[in-house]
Amino acid sequence: MSSATPFVFIIDFDMQNPLVYSIDTLEKEGFLFDIKGKTNGSKKSIQLNDIQLKINPLSQKIYDKAFDEVQVNINKGNSFLLNLTFPSEIETPATLEDIFYSARAPYKLFRKDKFVVYSPECFVKIKDGYIYSYPMKGTIDANLPDAECILLNSQKEIREHNTIVDLIRNDLSMVATEVTVTKFRYVEKIKSHQNEILQTSSEIRGKLPDNWENNFSDLLLKLLPAGSICGAPKTKTIEIINSVEMNNRGYYTGVFGIFDGKNIDSAVSIRFIEKDDNTLWYRSGGGITALSNADEEYQELINKIHVPTN
Repeated sequence: MSSATPFVFIIDFDMQNPLVYSIDTLEKEGFLFDIKGKTNGSKKSIQLNDIQLKINPLSQKIYDKAFDEVQVNINKGNSFLLNLTFPSEIETPATLEDIFYSARAPYKLFRKDKFVVYSPECFVKIKDGYIYSYPMKGTIDANLPDAECILLNSQKEIREHNTIVDLIRNDLSMVATEVTVTKFRYVEKIKSHQNEILQTSSEIRGKLPDNWENNFSDLLLKLLPAGSICGAPKTKTIEIINSVEMNNRGYYTGVFGIFDGKNIDSAVSIRFIEKDDNTLWYRSGGGITALSNADEEYQELINKIHVPTN
């Protein structure tokens, strides 16, 4: 990074297959990206106003078995919060490339014949010597009466969000000083496949050393995987995830981002559609705590299966 040459990085959940490309070679490698308007995609491509998904969700029996195993580990004190995820089969007339161009999201990535991700969640930003993180945790149907009040006062959602904020704050403290929660549990509205949901986020900031550019890869590895999509304590929770989920996550819930020559912006790879042979899988999930309800968490997994286009 000392040459200040812009590049894009893509890292899988298990950190086994990291990829780094200069921006001018990405398309040749089969990748398109759009990170807050910085893109190598064509502005002439057709954008679809509506992308319909036929959802064939994971059976609740399979989900409940994993959920129960997670609760056993939580009750033993092995985890306080675990993000449980599964793939659901979907069908759509749209191509992965159609979805890349049509989905509305600040962070988008497409890999030819492999996957598309359109993420609302920032992993870390680095600007003017400061590092920022924006964990998103806690949701509710926006159409419920007094939805925002219910969300902000839910003990389950409060504990889940507090755990992640504390985890991210500790993570940033490994690479930065003066770590501060600058905004706490603010509410944003996000479209789901049926309606809209409210989601709570926080902003956490820390001051980086002057030479952070020379040690960015080490800095990044200390922060991975992202706390919001594994849980706490991180190491033991990842062990439980690997034992209860159906298969490896691959690039789902990894991170991707851009160095523009001065600053970093990156995302958590959620809202993820993967192609396996001729079958499409939408990967989704949510945070599990001791106060979680299996039926509600299973429904949340399904509610997140959506392509926001307007």
